[in-house]
Amino acid sequence: MARLTCRTAGESHGPASIALIEGFPADLMLDIHFINTQLKRRQGGYGRGGRQKIESDEVEFLAGVRNGVTTGAPIVVQIINKDSRLNDAEATPPVHRPRPGHADLAGALKWLTNDCRNTLERASARETAARTAAGAIARCLLREFNIHAFGFVSGAMDIKANISPTVDNWEKLLEARDDSAVYCPDDVTCKAIIEHIRNAKVDKDTVGGFCEVHVFGCPPGLGSCVAWQDKLDSRLAGAVMGIQAFKAVEIGIGKTCGTLRGSQVHDPIEYSEENIAQTNLGYDRPTNHAGGIEGGMTNGMPIVVHGTMKPIATLLQGMDSVDLKTGKPSRSDYERSDVCALPAASVVMENAVGFEIASAFLETFSGATMAMIHASHSAYTELARKISST
Repeated sequence: MARLTCRTAGESHGPASIALIEGFPADLMLDIHFINTQLKRRQGGYGRGGRQKIESDEVEFLAGVRNGVTTGAPIVVQIINKDSRLNDAEATPPVHRPRPGHADLAGALKWLTNDCRNTLERASARETAARTAAGAIARCLLREFNIHAFGFVSGAMDIKANISPTVDNWEKLLEARDDSAVYCPDDVTCKAIIEHIRNAKVDKDTVGGFCEVHVFGCPPGLGSCVAWQDKLDSRLAGAVMGIQAFKAVEIGIGKTCGTLRGSQVHDPIEYSEENIAQTNLGYDRPTNHAGGIEGGMTNGMPIVVHGTMKPIATLLQGMDSVDLKTGKPSRSDYERSDVCALPAASVVMENAVGFEIASAFLETFSGATMAMIHASHSAYTELARKISST
């Protein structure tokens, strides 16, 4: 069965960021405003650098979409870079002093060069604009089935918010998130993160932090336990770890599982025939330590994914490095960058998770058109509701 896939192309200071997306059905109405809003959010957040004042990201569809509706053909979307200067030797000079923590040195050694420019142009987080657009397109499909992804910043350094999104409160938390300069729904945590970023800016340093994504409305059975490649938690972890500067991913309570006994970790199962019309088909849990995934499949509970972003590797103060032309000690080069891109990273993560959920959804409820997918989903739901009543 074909899987929803996305490939990206483009350099940070090239003409555009491009996404090639394959696997979408025909007749999906795209919410262009929603997609562009996700791109605008990715550019925002306290701690961003001067690049975001230059760009005004918007999608342009080159294939696979006609009058705002998917045709079933591969989709090609581009996001124009206004700061396009890759072929200007003065504006984008060679980089010979690699930045610790970035792809510079590894790429230089991989491609046998002492100039890190080509590596950093592709390794740049500018690439996530294309992935954010792809995820937002995927979420247009999910919303047709009342499936919603909600992402936010949950903390940084020594501060972590105690936020518990639920199907009943997530929309109110979303409003609070969108009013926050760092995309955190908790005001105390928001102010503490801003203070960390301000102090880092004074010290010519950088700040990372923590993000969460909660997905509501997923039916049970997305993903698979048959093949490890199809396990949904594995795919979600790969998608999040594929975001630049992410160093850790957890599902549900994650590493805390290692500190508890099984009776404290596993979520008891409840059933109520009165709630059979709900997305979870009447099966509920008093806790959600598993983060909505068991055996590589959704279990009807909200999906919960945590991500950890390291501080950005480009420091205005520089770090100890080596000049690749001479082999002598030197301070690392500086490329225009952010003090903190954690808010933007939370937007990328929200849409990357949305893309993987949509991919698993289309594998479970396949069809060439949206009408066929709706019919498949309805048929499954009808059959599943009969399991505990026969």
